[in-house]
Amino acid sequence: MRLSIIAVIVILNLCFQSVNAQSEQIITEDFKPSSLNQPEKIFPQVNSQRRVRASISATNASKVQLDIGGVKYDMLKDRNGVWTGESNPQDEGFHYYQLNIDGASVPDPGSLYFYGAGRWGSGIEIPSTDQDFFALKDVPHGLVSENIYFSKLTNSFRRCFVYTPDGYSENLKTRYPVLYLQHGSFEDETGWSSQGKANLILDNLIASKNAVPMIIVMDNGYAFKSENKEVKDPSKQRESIFEDVLIKEVVPMIDAKFRTIAKREGRAIAGLSMGANQTMRIMMNHLDTFSYYGGFSGTANYPSSDAIDVSSFLNGKYKGGNALNKQIKLFWLGLGTKEPAPFPKSVGAFRNMLEQQGIKYQYYESPETAHEWLTWRRCLKEFASKLFK
Repeated sequence: MRLSIIAVIVILNLCFQSVNAQSEQIITEDFKPSSLNQPEKIFPQVNSQRRVRASISATNASKVQLDIGGVKYDMLKDRNGVWTGESNPQDEGFHYYQLNIDGASVPDPGSLYFYGAGRWGSGIEIPSTDQDFFALKDVPHGLVSENIYFSKLTNSFRRCFVYTPDGYSENLKTRYPVLYLQHGSFEDETGWSSQGKANLILDNLIASKNAVPMIIVMDNGYAFKSENKEVKDPSKQRESIFEDVLIKEVVPMIDAKFRTIAKREGRAIAGLSMGANQTMRIMMNHLDTFSYYGGFSGTANYPSSDAIDVSSFLNGKYKGGNALNKQIKLFWLGLGTKEPAPFPKSVGAFRNMLEQQGIKYQYYESPETAHEWLTWRRCLKEFASKLFK
């Protein structure tokens, strides 16, 4: 009799577990159009569970999937040939995504397009609990301008986007410090002002007097020496000359065209991921040009290593912490708490090296974010609030 009672209890527990598991899969029907939809488009949508729902008309397709966060979700077709499907809950913040129609990955025609992953594609915003700091608010706004220039080093036309704070056009005698801010791999100079909301972050910081009014320059980190097409070897990787382009062309151009504080004390440089790697090398090679550094989700020791040989790393430029502490006004690092490998290990090894050399730095962790734009927006907010003070 006792065994029978125990068996019944076990069966009931299993049933309750099954019911709970099913209830976790129940989709809350409070979907709303994404804030990044094209005008008048109803889809894609996001609900309170942070699920993404996409929909597309593809009458002749045999299989359609929603591809987001590295996972593909099957969508279902109705009698009118409209496919609809949902994702699992996503992390807060901005995410690239696409639709896969019979094996072909395409942008969702309902969303705005952003340059990331080496292509123009769809993006969606999962509302975050702290989104107020990058929200479009009723505060004085600066201007983001497109600046086209011819680069003799690359023998090509290039462009950078420049943020000037509110009042720049009126206060004609005021000069401003400059932050050179770089994007990540497979992104471009549009990233920080579109996905990154850099201008809105600075507008809000400046309006609340939590940041000094500054200029921000956002250039394309992909720059290569012009090659003779007749002798070009497609098997060889092209050598980046972005450092030369920035130092020899962009910085002088910005100082000539804008009212800058044209000395090292008036310049900062920062970047995310690939941009963190690039800007760290540029900073250490040109301490006569920059005095503030910010590395978001990356350092120059990529791929990661368990330990860094300070004598050989960047040609020994981190030897002698006391001298660097006098030259660098702020050395700042930021990382998301959910960053994938190799970033935590890489940044951790770099921090250990800094501490062994007695180099002062500040470190910030973005809670519950990975290698994504919400991490970098938060990093910019924290970093910019400490600049030029």
